[in-house]
Amino acid sequence: MQIFPAIDLSGGQVVRLYQGDYDKMTVYGQDPCAVARDFMAAGARYLHVVDLDGAKDGTLANFDSIAAIARQGGLYIEVGGGIRTEDRIRRYLDLGVGRCILGTIAVKDFDFTARMAQKYGDRIAVGVDARDGYVAVNGWKELSRERGVDFCRRLYDAGVGTVIYTDISRDGAERGTNLELYRQLAGIKGLKITASGGVSSLEELRQLKAAGTPAAILGKALYTGRLDLKTVIDAVQD
Repeated sequence: MQIFPAIDLSGGQVVRLYQGDYDKMTVYGQDPCAVARDFMAAGARYLHVVDLDGAKDGTLANFDSIAAIARQGGLYIEVGGGIRTEDRIRRYLDLGVGRCILGTIAVKDFDFTARMAQKYGDRIAVGVDARDGYVAVNGWKELSRERGVDFCRRLYDAGVGTVIYTDISRDGAERGTNLELYRQLAGIKGLKITASGGVSSLEELRQLKAAGTPAAILGKALYTGRLDLKTVIDAVQD
């Protein structure tokens, strides 16, 4: 299993949202590069970065912060938030980012997403964020009419190899992740699923790994101290 500690950015600061609500934001750090170095010191090899401002309004508000993290080296970085054009994909990949995550655009322009997956292969992933089982877009503010699991199947059929699936109701709540959901997603043969949202115990990670989930993102539980990154990496990272 790959463990991705998360850095969510807003206004250049490291923050966490509660259930995707921008009005319920907690600041955990002023220096994203320092947070990334702390993760590396704990043994991290992977990093999940989200530009929350970009997810909401499509800007590149936190591009400089992401560039600075990438320049430090030492981590495989995946980036999401406001990536809706091929030009933006190229800008991030040119920084040395390992993978770009398409979110809103995957719902609103499925054909574009399929083309990018075919062109860039495993350097493209899709972030599927769901509330009450339905895909949410535009920084989680709007719900689509498609169920998340069905959308994942359609993405795989179109050539997308990796999906980062977030159950918004669990995100930032430290109530545990939706294990039954990830067991269901593991049934989509060939699709690599990253579990995101609410992971708050080592036992959950062991169960996710046993269910065939190849990767997990850790967010608030790291920042509050509920989970220790080094302990997690030693226990479950391949």
